[in-house]
Amino acid sequence: MLKLEKICKSFDGVKILDDISLSISDGEIVSILGSSGSGKTTLLNLILGLIKPEEGKIVFNENDITNVPMERRNFNIVFQDYALFPNMNAIKNIRYGLKNYPDRSTDEEVESLIDLLDLREHLNKKIDMLSGGQKQRVALARTLVMKPQILLLDEPLSALDGVIKESIKEKIVKIANDFKLTTIIVTHDPEEALTISDKVLIINKGHVEQFASPDEIIKNPASEFVSDFILKQLNIKKNNIYKLFERQ
Repeated sequence: MLKLEKICKSFDGVKILDDISLSISDGEIVSILGSSGSGKTTLLNLILGLIKPEEGKIVFNENDITNVPMERRNFNIVFQDYALFPNMNAIKNIRYGLKNYPDRSTDEEVESLIDLLDLREHLNKKIDMLSGGQKQRVALARTLVMKPQILLLDEPLSALDGVIKESIKEKIVKIANDFKLTTIIVTHDPEEALTISDKVLIINKGHVEQFASPDEIIKNPASEFVSDFILKQLNIKKNNIYKLFERQ
């Protein structure tokens, strides 16, 4: 279990996160949802270990990891721009991390991931030959071969459209379920958050507005902000919101 306890963070005297507390169970998919500047990326970076909180604690499996450096946490991230190596083909990108940790995944496990993510026919292609969805799957595979304890995704679907977006959503859910992998997703898109997640954390100006299941958020928004934010972003009428997600 991952716990955040009364987390606060400021930059240049401006408070970005204020008194953030939540618990994420093993294997859960949790989306951090908010508008630009709400503090969601800062929260992701705190969990990853890129930055440290000024106040509060981060606890993982009952161990205080607040001051544990990123490289010792074994939490891996897939960035919004994928951060793939353009001079390497897909398979070399996937296996890159195993050069320093060759025992992290067996050849059979790597091959299984390649098939799970439907990458077999793309392995010898350079990165600039791949579509956005293919790049996203390569980035996921590269991260998963390292067997992270927590998978962090920064706007994983923002550059994708239509069928490709739905396909990647399905892959993320299958990976989380098959590997019982705690997955934390940063997004600004309510539909994405509410249809992919077990729980959604909605933050506004560094404060928690609501942390609950999609069903609870849709039926019982905790504040006027939650209701207005979701309705405005989805551009639908209030009496239609539950019908939209009943179909998912």
